[in-house]
Amino acid sequence: MNPAYATTDHVFTVPLDHDRPDGPTLQVFAREVVDPAHADDQLPWLLYLQGGPGGKAPRPSAGSPGWLPHALKTHRVLLLDQRGTGRSTPLTARMASRFASASQLAAHLAHFRADAIVADAELIRHQLGNDEPWETLGQSYGGFITLTYLSQAPDGLRACYVTGGLPGLTATADDVYARTYPRVRDRVLDFYARYPDDAPRLRKIADHLASDDIRLPGGDRLTARRLRTLGLALGMGDGFERIHWLLDESLDSDGELTDTFRHQVESLTGFTDNPLFAVMQETLYGQGAGPTGWAAARALTAFPEFAEEADPLLFTGEMIYPWMFREIAGLRPFADAADLLSRRTDWPPLYDLQRLAANQVPVAAAVYHDDMYVDAELSLRTAREVGATHVWVTNEWEHDGITASNGRVLARLMDLAAGRA
Repeated sequence: MNPAYATTDHVFTVPLDHDRPDGPTLQVFAREVVDPAHADDQLPWLLYLQGGPGGKAPRPSAGSPGWLPHALKTHRVLLLDQRGTGRSTPLTARMASRFASASQLAAHLAHFRADAIVADAELIRHQLGNDEPWETLGQSYGGFITLTYLSQAPDGLRACYVTGGLPGLTATADDVYARTYPRVRDRVLDFYARYPDDAPRLRKIADHLASDDIRLPGGDRLTARRLRTLGLALGMGDGFERIHWLLDESLDSDGELTDTFRHQVESLTGFTDNPLFAVMQETLYGQGAGPTGWAAARALTAFPEFAEEADPLLFTGEMIYPWMFREIAGLRPFADAADLLSRRTDWPPLYDLQRLAANQVPVAAAVYHDDMYVDAELSLRTAREVGATHVWVTNEWEHDGITASNGRVLARLMDLAAGRA
C-alpha cells in the first residue's frame, strides 16, 4: 500500500542578510510533498507560508493538514520552515543565550522579518523551480508575508491565496492593538456566555495565584497575568472547548491546582517551541513610523475592563507584554534584545504601496468576519488597495478555517483566483 504522500526533504544555505551574501549564513529547511500517483509529473508548485511569526510548517500525515489533500490534486507543495523555526537553524532560548550582548542578538533578530523570508523563498524558487513563478498559500502571518512578496518580487508569483491574513498596509502597532482589545473582550464574553461557570472558576484560580507562590513544572511562577494569556486560543475553531476543558480539570478536591493543569498551562504559555512569536510580534508593524514601544502594553491602559481586579476577569489574546520576557524561562534570554527591538525607529517598510496598487498577480483572500487576530475592516481596506485582489468574506470559519474546512476554503480561493467563483 502506498503512503498517503511522497515527501522529499530539502535544505538550503541562505545569507543571514541578503544584502550581504558573503556574510554569515543560515540553513533553511523545506519539505516537498506530492501525491505518490503524480510524483513524476510536472506539477506547479504551491508554497505554503505558515502563520506566526515563529511557527514552523505543518508536518504532513494522512489527511493532515486538512487543506493538503485538495492542494495535492493539482500541485506539488512546499512546506517551508521559515528562518529560525523548525529545522531552519532554529533560534531558541538556548541559541539566544549564546550571543555576547543584547545588541548583537537584536541585530541578528532584525533579519527575521517578512522581507528576509521572501528573499529566502526567492532563492529557493530559483533552485527548485527553474525560475518558473509559483503559487503561494499564506495563512495568517503567511498573508503578511504574501503582501511583502508581492511588494518585493511579484515576478516570482503566479497566484496567491490568503486566509485570515490581509494586514493593514499602513497600520501601526498602536492602530492594531486599539482594534484588538475590543475583539478579544467580545470573544471572552462570548466564551463566558457559553460556559458561565468558567468565569468564577478563572477568578478563583487567579485569586489563588495572587496569594500563593504556585510554580509550574519548569520552575516559573504562575501568575494571574500569565494565566490570562491562555485566551490566545479563543480565536480558533476549537478554542472555546480547549480552554473550557482545561479549566474543567484545573482544581482538585482540595481546591489546589492539578498537576495536569500546571503542565498544560506551561506548555501553552511557555513559548518553548516558538519564542519568535513573542519576540517578533510587534516588529510586524514596524515600518519607519517610530518605535513600536510595547504597543500592546501601552494600549491596555485604555481598556479598564482588562484590569486584574475587573469582574469578570478577562483573558488576553494575541498581545505580547514586556513582563513575559522576565517571567517566562523560554523568553528570558531574549529580554534585553526585545527591549532594543521595541525602541528601534528605522525599520524598513515591508509593503510597496505603489507596486501593490498596480499588482496584476491574482490574489484570492478569505477574510473571516469574526477573526479575533486580524482585523476584518483593515483586511477589507487592504483588499481595495491591492490590485487583482478578490475577497471572500465569511463567518462560517474561525481563524483556522484553512485547516478546519478540510480543503473547502482552499478550493473556494483557487476558484476565485481562476475566475470560476
